[in-house]
Amino acid sequence: MIKVLVVDDHQLVRIGTSRLLEDIDGISIIGDADCGEEAIEKVRQLSPDVVLMDVQMPGIGGMEATRRCLRVNPELKIIAVTVYEDEPYPSKLFTVGASGYITKKANVEEMVRAIRKVMVGQRYISNDVAQQLALRPFSDDQASPFEALSSREMQITLMVIMGHKVTEISERLSLSPKTINSYRYRIFDKLDVANDVGLTKLAIKHGIIDAEAVA
Repeated sequence: MIKVLVVDDHQLVRIGTSRLLEDIDGISIIGDADCGEEAIEKVRQLSPDVVLMDVQMPGIGGMEATRRCLRVNPELKIIAVTVYEDEPYPSKLFTVGASGYITKKANVEEMVRAIRKVMVGQRYISNDVAQQLALRPFSDDQASPFEALSSREMQITLMVIMGHKVTEISERLSLSPKTINSYRYRIFDKLDVANDVGLTKLAIKHGIIDAEAVA
């Protein structure tokens, strides 16, 4: 039985996808999540085999959630499910470790086919997306610069790009404002940015967060 976790910020999409798949032989829907952060926790708690991951969500977004879920379980298969057919999204998702990429136009037959393909170690790409992709390898040469950050630095980065002030971050993390600022400048140095604005632009560029989430 293939255990599947459905991740999407729209409740109707989660419910609809779950109902479409729950009666398919060999597939078990074990849960859902409405954001990347919850997806990471559910991966820890439920140990799914496959995650159907929406790409554009509030918070850290599907791309960073994919990267972090695979840190929790490197054997996990993640299929990006998105409205985006064009680059750079497909390449970026495969670069961070996704096993499949389908659009939200996909029917249940294609979704099931994608799940079964990735479970046997194959990559699955929707035909409408595959036609637009050059046949080239996806390598770690394109790895995100955010990989250089520690877990604490990444935590503070996410809070900064979501608009939290130093004092607020300080209170939430029980650290002094001076310590938070020290982290900020260390992050700026590692990522070669000058300020919070530059950090936010870099995060959007690399799919750490969606532009709409910080608009």
